[in-house]
Amino acid sequence: MKKSLLILLAFVIGLFFNGVAQKNKTQEQAQQDSASVIQQLILAQKEQHKIDSMVRVQLQATMANASAYEKAKLEKKLEALTVKDSLKKVAQLEKIETLKKFSKSFPVVLFNDTILNIYTKTGSFNAKARAEAISERLRKLYDDDFLNLDSLELNANESSVDIVYKNDNIIMSITDIDGLWFNAPISDLSEKYLDQIKYSISKYKSENGLFNWLKRIVQILIIIACLWFLIFLINRLFKKSKNYLIQNQEHFLNGVSFKKFKIFSPQKHRQFALKINNAVRLLVIILLMYLSLPLIFSVFPETKSFTDTLLNWILSPAKNVLLGVWHFLPNLFTILVIYYITKYVLKAIHYFFSEIEKGNIKLNGFHSDWAMSTFNILRFVLYSFMVVVIFPYLPGSDSAAFQGVSVFLGILFSLGSSSAITNMIAGLVITYMRPFKIGDRVKIGEVVGDVLEKNMLVTRIRTIKNEEITVPNSAVLSNHTTNYSSNASDTGLIIHSTVTIGYDVPWKKVHAALVEAASRIEFILKEPKSFVLQTSLDDFYVSYQINAYTKDANRQAEIYSILHQNIQDCFNESGIEILSPHYRAARDGNSTTIPSDYLSKDYKAPPFNVNVTKDAQ
Repeated sequence: MKKSLLILLAFVIGLFFNGVAQKNKTQEQAQQDSASVIQQLILAQKEQHKIDSMVRVQLQATMANASAYEKAKLEKKLEALTVKDSLKKVAQLEKIETLKKFSKSFPVVLFNDTILNIYTKTGSFNAKARAEAISERLRKLYDDDFLNLDSLELNANESSVDIVYKNDNIIMSITDIDGLWFNAPISDLSEKYLDQIKYSISKYKSENGLFNWLKRIVQILIIIACLWFLIFLINRLFKKSKNYLIQNQEHFLNGVSFKKFKIFSPQKHRQFALKINNAVRLLVIILLMYLSLPLIFSVFPETKSFTDTLLNWILSPAKNVLLGVWHFLPNLFTILVIYYITKYVLKAIHYFFSEIEKGNIKLNGFHSDWAMSTFNILRFVLYSFMVVVIFPYLPGSDSAAFQGVSVFLGILFSLGSSSAITNMIAGLVITYMRPFKIGDRVKIGEVVGDVLEKNMLVTRIRTIKNEEITVPNSAVLSNHTTNYSSNASDTGLIIHSTVTIGYDVPWKKVHAALVEAASRIEFILKEPKSFVLQTSLDDFYVSYQINAYTKDANRQAEIYSILHQNIQDCFNESGIEILSPHYRAARDGNSTTIPSDYLSKDYKAPPFNVNVTKDAQ
């Protein structure tokens, strides 16, 4: 069942992420299509602008030989063309701004160093393919051992300007769209790109010379030597700290305790401290080695870009954490204010219910033993309310991940706490039913003992054999509960025991012996007096039940034991034989069942009686 649920969950998650990926891919494709359409529109407007310019030149030439009337008409046409050009230019700029919103830049790189960025497509090349092609051509240009940068020059044509090498190798083309993108003349943009390319190639040619390589190797060796020396110092430093801890362990490593709970013994404390010392040493060394990598990578042009990447892996998270802490400070103060308000409100409520529990404050219909239970319920409600109020101020509380984890934990809590919730509700019901209190002698189901503890989940009972039994509150609520102590302090608990005596013994004699047996127990009350009930007249005996009052309900086992002892003593003293429940004896020729201590010294077992009757002759 669990395996099937896991497979189903994995399938649903897979569908979700596949859907997200498909959605992103569709959005990206739609953006590329929109960008292509907008570029086509811009180019069409550019062509129309050229046509309008030719018409304007033609109109101006016609005006030179036209009459005054025709000149006026031609001037109106020129004004209309001017207005039309202005409107087209505004529309063109709007399309460019629209294009910039969802267009992505792709870098033209040489040795991972960005020379320029490409935003627009050309022909069948989109921006990404165009940037990669230019980067590849620059790399081949750099690898040319006979490279002459002066052979790099601009070659203008009708719709673009090419950067060419030796007149036949086109490195890149700068189009009208590129000029419109930067709102600059295409010639200026071409000159700028040409200068950037020459500068980058020249720089890397110079940096990768033999002398510079030797210089870099020396720098690497120096860095490694410094790194080795720092690691040596770190190991020495932590070795000293380890020896210091060992030598002073009696002062610092005496074990860790929290209140009455012992968390670490001295030996475990020492081991833990030494492991922490070693872990910190390794962490410092790893951090030092990691921070040295950017320094090493920065020496070579080919790996210089890794420097920023490695530093960003550490600095970006650290920066985000620090900024997160900084931005969280106002919320932190809000949380502290809410916490302390809740805390002091709870203190006031606790004082109120403590006074009720002590009896200093009395409320009609509200028992004092309800006080702390009611306070615990109020405390739970107030803390829950506090968490609800604080939740929006927690960092990341509005993120989908935080909300997803919260829902997941909520589901786990709901599934795993059903029995706990049942016991908590039963604990609440028991609290206000008041079937027993701490110290009462109770019988819950088959368990008899004194109540040690009752909380929201369980009730703990110590039996008369000193066994501690934990009973879930739901079991307490579903079983019958007998409380022996609830009325013992007022009217007294009646303890009782039954003996069966033959019909040959006078009942008054039996009553007197049983009452005397009860009266000899110090835990039995003098008032009300003990009394005897004859509960049945059976075939061979009469059942007598002695009833006596006591306030020591928790001593029942002891009282019953003493009572039974006293019954035997008193019956023996009164000459009453306990022949129950079934005792078969031939009285003639047999000794009494009363112990010899209670018999006179001259007691003898009665002889067999034989009656011999002489038949009359």
